[in-house]
Formats: sequence, structure tokens, C-alpha cells
Amino acid sequence: MRSSINRPPTPDQEEEEEEEGVGKEASLGDIINLKLVESGEKERLMELLRERLVECGWRDDMKALCRAYARKKGRNNVTLDDLIHVITPKGRASVPDTVKAELLQRIRSFLMSSSLW
Repeated sequence: MRSSINRPPTPDQEEEEEEEGVGKEASLGDIINLKLVESGEKERLMELLRERLVECGWRDDMKALCRAYARKKGRNNVTLDDLIHVITPKGRASVPDTVKAELLQRIRSFLMSSSLW
């Protein structure tokens, strides 16, 4: 296909169709998240997670890790991004399996009752 000096070449029909298809389909995760938000279940699950993490001492452990890191680096030399980068992997790995299992069970129950599963 030749292009004119005054206008760019016209894209092929196949390229247009491919570009239109990208991002148009909602993934299953997106659909589930939307249903959780719409029903208010996501907020209830978040509150349950907060309660369970406080009960098991996880939150206090994360605070202690943050304080220890700040002491080690110097209070004025630590940014929020530094803390997030250092603490996130440790925090995710240290969530008790019982808490994860309880949340997973609640999500499964929600999906079964919503006919999404």
C-alpha cells in the first residue's frame, strides 16, 4: 500500500480489529471484583481481614518491623516507598494460613450464592 505525502497510510482492517479487541473483554477476576464491590461484600471481607490480622498479632508485628527498619536506616532517611518495598513481601508471607483459609471460604460462599462459580 502506498502512502500519500499528505496523509498517513490507512491501517489494515485486521490491525484495527486486534486493537479494538484488546482490553474490551472483562476477565473473570474483574467480574468477581465488580460483584464483590456492588454487593458490599468486599468491604465486609476487608473488615474481617483487618480484625483477624489484629487478633493474631500480625499488625503489631508489621509495626515492629517498620520501627526496626526506621531505626536501622535512621528516621529521617526512610520514605514510605522504602517501607513498602521492604515490608510488603514479609507481610504477605506472614499472614496466617487460618486467616487466608477463612477469607477464601467466605469468597467461595459468596460466589456460590451469587451463581458466579
